[in-house]
Amino acid sequence: MISPQTAGHLAMLLFSALVAGSFALGVLAANDIAPMALNAVRFWIAACIVGGFAVFRVGITRTDLTAPWRYFAMAAALTLYFVLMFEGLKTAPSVSAAAVFTLTPILAAGFGYLLLRQKLTRRMALALFVGGCGAVWVIFRADVAAIVAFDIGRGEAIYFVGVVSHAIYTPLVRKLNRGEHVVVFTFGTLLAGAVMLTVVGWRDLVATDWGGLRPIVWITIGYVAVFASAATFTLLQFASMRLPSAKVMAYTYLTPSWVMLWDLALGGALPPGLVLLGIGLTIVALLLLLRDDG
Repeated sequence: MISPQTAGHLAMLLFSALVAGSFALGVLAANDIAPMALNAVRFWIAACIVGGFAVFRVGITRTDLTAPWRYFAMAAALTLYFVLMFEGLKTAPSVSAAAVFTLTPILAAGFGYLLLRQKLTRRMALALFVGGCGAVWVIFRADVAAIVAFDIGRGEAIYFVGVVSHAIYTPLVRKLNRGEHVVVFTFGTLLAGAVMLTVVGWRDLVATDWGGLRPIVWITIGYVAVFASAATFTLLQFASMRLPSAKVMAYTYLTPSWVMLWDLALGGALPPGLVLLGIGLTIVALLLLLRDDG
């Protein structure tokens, strides 16, 4: 029988692979639909899937419904992240955006300390530094002059704000959970997010020509709803209850590598060789964090 920590690591390994698909597909669909509209639909679909499982397989108690503000607090962080992600993908390349996502661990470590007083070991701090350097190298496309001038793309800058929001979410799960089953907790977050996005994004929902959308948009909506929402939210909350925040998000270091594989599968090409050096650094960072468990 595997340990809770090992189960958490396996959950995040699958999480990183599934998340990568939303970058590869998101780039293809981001300019065809408003981010608010896309995410409102994906949250409702995901809420129905997880909600059905929560009701018929797990069960929802009155205790699970206490302090509903907790679900809205977590949903606020997640919905902001996803809306800004698709807004950023309108101009940011998928691998570059995935590199921005790898900044999440170092941000999550900071919020983990503020909210939960989780402290970093020296190896974890070194890993976060190495991973951060690798991420910066990829974000600026291996251009030293761009790094010195801090010439970051508009899409990457927009998405970074979303990444900060996502980093807050990770320790928030452990902070606000009062013993609820992970599936029920995920359902509450998804439902709250769906309601919030519907209210805030109502104009975009009404203005969208749903019948005229390209097939790739519907494929993207289906994928992000089932695999990058229902599945990943559950995996993330499952892992967050078993691992420190920084280690949970350490698996985001694998995302650029997964995105490259997704891009190749979808007919894309590998990024330049110098950019691959940055991706290599993010993998080294992940290995350092995993070794810290020994």
